[in-house]
Amino acid sequence: MHHRLATLIQRYPPLSVCAEDIAAVAKILEAAFRADGKLLLCGNGGSAADSDHIAGELLKGFGHARTLPAADAKKLGGDLAKNLQGALPAIPLPQLTALVSAFGNDCDPKYVYAQLTWGLGRTGDVLLAITTSGNSQNVLHAADAAKARRMKVIGLTGATGGKLLAKCDICIRVPEKETFKIQEFHLPVYHCLCLMLEETFFGEIPE
Repeated sequence: MHHRLATLIQRYPPLSVCAEDIAAVAKILEAAFRADGKLLLCGNGGSAADSDHIAGELLKGFGHARTLPAADAKKLGGDLAKNLQGALPAIPLPQLTALVSAFGNDCDPKYVYAQLTWGLGRTGDVLLAITTSGNSQNVLHAADAAKARRMKVIGLTGATGGKLLAKCDICIRVPEKETFKIQEFHLPVYHCLCLMLEETFFGEIPE
């Protein structure tokens, strides 16, 4: 077991039921990033905020600054090389405000994340669909669009997984049923994943 995952379970024992799925998700994301794929994220309300949060942890240093490899630093040169960091490509779909609002005004808003997934996603990419109930219609449609694009679909839900469960390659179902309690578990889960990925791609992080 990865030491970050072991630490997560030590701090949050109820999440031990999710350990195998968290490890599997880390492998899916690692494979996608190694193949130059990207991560799309979506959710509503607090889950939309979580989408943005996760992308923020992946697109810059999280546990530590990610110094660029010498070859990249040479390409950039000077101040750019000194001030940029290694990044893992992640796009939080709820934050594309102009498109989200335009689509909601002009079209059926239930399909907005499906539209963005279809437009941005490509074979080999990954969709992280976050919904506490597992039944958010716009998230379910996004999962369908991702499958049509031959993307992997990862779910982050509450205990049942809802309708999303059947659409996922892996669904991390935290063992709670109330929305706020589910969200309280989602944060340490995705922080763990981000730390695992950061260590995989950018080196060991001091605990």
